[in-house]
Amino acid sequence: MQMMIFGCGYSGTAIARSAVGMGAGVAGTTRTLDNATALADEGVAAFVFDGATITDELATALAQVTHLVQSIPPRAHGDPLLALTGESLRQLCPKLRWIGYLSTVGVYGDQGGDWVDEEGECYPSPGRSQERVDAEKAWLSQGEGMGVPVAILRLAGIYGPGRNAFVNLDKGTAKRIVKKEQVFNRIRVEDIAAATLFLAQGGHSGIFNITDNEPAPPQDVIAEAARLMGVEPPPEQSFETANMTPMARSFYGANKRVSNRKIRELGFSFRFPHYRMSLQQLWTTSDWRG
Repeated sequence: MQMMIFGCGYSGTAIARSAVGMGAGVAGTTRTLDNATALADEGVAAFVFDGATITDELATALAQVTHLVQSIPPRAHGDPLLALTGESLRQLCPKLRWIGYLSTVGVYGDQGGDWVDEEGECYPSPGRSQERVDAEKAWLSQGEGMGVPVAILRLAGIYGPGRNAFVNLDKGTAKRIVKKEQVFNRIRVEDIAAATLFLAQGGHSGIFNITDNEPAPPQDVIAEAARLMGVEPPPEQSFETANMTPMARSFYGANKRVSNRKIRELGFSFRFPHYRMSLQQLWTTSDWRG
């Protein structure tokens, strides 16, 4: 396997690290030289990518790629990688055998707290969620035209080492916002990496929800992290009166329980199927600091 990851942010770097660990050849893009240096230290062939130019060096690497992961968010004009490469992607990647696109469960919109799976209808809000739906469709169409399987990974709220409730409690930024009957799914970043490699190795195509088994109220997660730390949790705040940014408030507009049964039926096992065991592992290993 020779994997290229466009967008080695939090999730992309976790995928790269896991792929290197299993012996794959891994290349990835980032926006800064400092990040490229950090990736190179982990065994990743790193390229600074501005989203507008395929350099000769990047083109040379793409010519060897068998598995491509696109993690760069879409923009108003569409997916940035497809907008840049268009019909030339096959020429750039003649050995390509699989494509993975990292999307979000946000495309389902509000489901009134009901369970939803990959067959469920999407109700994306205008803006970011609709752009994700459009990008998903574009990648599925691209794969069909190239004869290459495309897996759409719809990710729940991402957390893990360095990005979790313990960090927020330690920094004093954790809040327990309470909205009646509101729940969210979550996903450990290591499970994103494992699921991506599982789908890549199997050449699987289609849409897959990558999420934990237990959607839960956000205030419960903060309370459990505080219990493990041995500190008092922050006081509960009503959603209606809490001081929140517009973006943070917008997340509470969608209430749903997202099923991950489809990928489990293929044989994939989540290492962290619910937040309690995940928080326990982060705390006892001190991995929460990142």
